[in-house]
Amino acid sequence: MPVVARIKKKSDTFGNLIEDPALLLSVVVIWAFLGLFVIWPLAKILFMAFSDAGRLSLTGVGAILSKKYTWVAARNSILLGALVGFCGTALGFFFAFTAVRANLSKGWSRLLDWVIILPLISPPFTMAITIIFSFGPRGLITHDLLGMDHFRVYGMWSTLFAETITYFPIAYITLKGILAGIDPTVEDMAFSLGSSRWQVFRKVTLPLSTPGLANSFLLLFAASLADFATPLILAGNRFPVLPTEAFLQITGLFDLKGGAVLSSVLLVPSFTVFLLQRYWVARRNYVTITGKSGSQTKFKSVGNITKYFFLLICVLTALFILYFYVLLLYASLVDAFGAGNQRITLNNYRMILTSGRMAIADTLLIAYVGMLLGCLFGVVVGYITAKKKYFSRKLMEFVAMINYALPGTIVGIAFLITFNNRPLVLTGTALIIILCNVSKYGAYGIRSTVAILQQIHPSIEEASQSLGATSTLTFRRITIPLILPGLFSGLGVVFIRSMTAISATIFLVSLNWTLITVRILENMTELHLGVAAAFSVFVVVVVFVVTTGISFFLKMLRQPGGMRVTSLFGS
Repeated sequence: MPVVARIKKKSDTFGNLIEDPALLLSVVVIWAFLGLFVIWPLAKILFMAFSDAGRLSLTGVGAILSKKYTWVAARNSILLGALVGFCGTALGFFFAFTAVRANLSKGWSRLLDWVIILPLISPPFTMAITIIFSFGPRGLITHDLLGMDHFRVYGMWSTLFAETITYFPIAYITLKGILAGIDPTVEDMAFSLGSSRWQVFRKVTLPLSTPGLANSFLLLFAASLADFATPLILAGNRFPVLPTEAFLQITGLFDLKGGAVLSSVLLVPSFTVFLLQRYWVARRNYVTITGKSGSQTKFKSVGNITKYFFLLICVLTALFILYFYVLLLYASLVDAFGAGNQRITLNNYRMILTSGRMAIADTLLIAYVGMLLGCLFGVVVGYITAKKKYFSRKLMEFVAMINYALPGTIVGIAFLITFNNRPLVLTGTALIIILCNVSKYGAYGIRSTVAILQQIHPSIEEASQSLGATSTLTFRRITIPLILPGLFSGLGVVFIRSMTAISATIFLVSLNWTLITVRILENMTELHLGVAAAFSVFVVVVVFVVTTGISFFLKMLRQPGGMRVTSLFGS
């Protein structure tokens, strides 16, 4: 009987495709997209790494792996990722615990949220730039305030600091949701049995937060592995990592095969982290959520004195982060920051609006088109994988998340190798950048759409179809209004990532199409620090305005009984 049931179930999944032409068309189009822009590029980069003259060969891999710097870079990448994961998760947990358990007012919570979110809406190397402004050889703190000449800020510790500040908001957002989902009555029961606050934290709160902590660690580890711009600016030759070595192998030595081999080495820890992260996410629902209480009580985990002490630490950290952005603004408004000429001027902004006008126009156009296509991709894939039953549904969801999980360096090199020759030549066009962004960042829309669809009872759509509505009509009139928060969230995140990302797209820009983030990196390497700061401030302002606008619409679009989504990043 079990065998017969499995056969019947499989035939039902094929039958669903045949009976629903819209579903069949969606599945075919999505698989065609995934085959062209996920599976094919990944296969091409692996084939280039493990072949020679069209035949399977380990010669190229052996030549790269036999070099000491490859293993040094691999060790450094894993070490840096682990340290960023640990430090960022610890800092994010402290902020999340304070925000949720200290019963802060809405004003304090919103203030912390907006300051903490700044690193996520900035180019990933913004913190690296401001660290040089503060602690570099002519830095505001090291040179101007402390009188230290030729202070060397470059190396592992500065890179660790920059990446921790940049990525700990990811842990904060993840853990804030986990902590808020723990019923306060669970802790109240422990208090009623005579437990102290420390015992409740150690034996109740922390164990229930473990899946979220593990998930945050893996997310930050993956983010550090994917970051090549921060180590490129701050680590340099003193602390080589795999993403920067792969980038330099291609742009410096013009060795595509060497870059493919290094990317394949980076693929191993990245894919391992991806699988582990999916495992922890799957476990989350079974470990951390308890039954709802009849009436919500205030958390009693933090006493009044401890509350203000924790809040003081959070405020000081937030002010420290805010200092870096104020310094960035100041550097963009002076003639030559760090060179003695501190005259206030708008020349840097005139520069970006004249010589940088092409980069601004290209970036906004690419971000806008990518936002629309990425949103469409995320909502359609999220809907058909969460609500429809058909053959290859789970596989589709898995494949759709691969580019999101891989470091941008791998995705960018794979696109460069794949679409630089026939039969499909896309290099030098805006389309290759847009498709790269959609395939990588459209996954945010998938995740938010699936999360919201899980709260829509199947009977709502079944009632529509029982009244004679087709699946397309039901999707348009019933489902779309209910998943508008996921749709807008996908719109916003793809736009933000298209504006701020560099690790993948730096391999795909050309003389005809360039990006603001690439221009920032170019100005940094040419020591045009004021122009780089002005570009960075422009990106932060644009993204902040878009984020604020979409967050406002997210609040307005909440459907009765639906999930309350108020943040583009999952809060």
